Amino acid sequence: FPSHDSPLVIRAIREYAIKAFRAIGASGLARVDFFVSPTNEIIINEINTMPGFTPTSAFPKTWAASGISYKELITTLLS
Repeated sequence: FPSHDSPLVIRAIREYAIKAFRAIGASGLARVDFFVSPTNEIIINEINTMPGFTPTSAFPKTWAASGISYKELITTLLS
């Protein structure tokens, strides 16, 4: 997530990430990267297939920042 703390920007990024994921016919995991301008313009940067998945990788750290542990994330993805 960006350092910007606006719930509207965060929600829009989530929605755009889902749309981008579906637009390319992706499946499984992907990381969709964005830039957010000082005026809150949201710009998609890239979609990365299968992001890194060690406890120190960005994907698990992003979820950890949301309160979901590495163990919980793996359990959820496998269920």
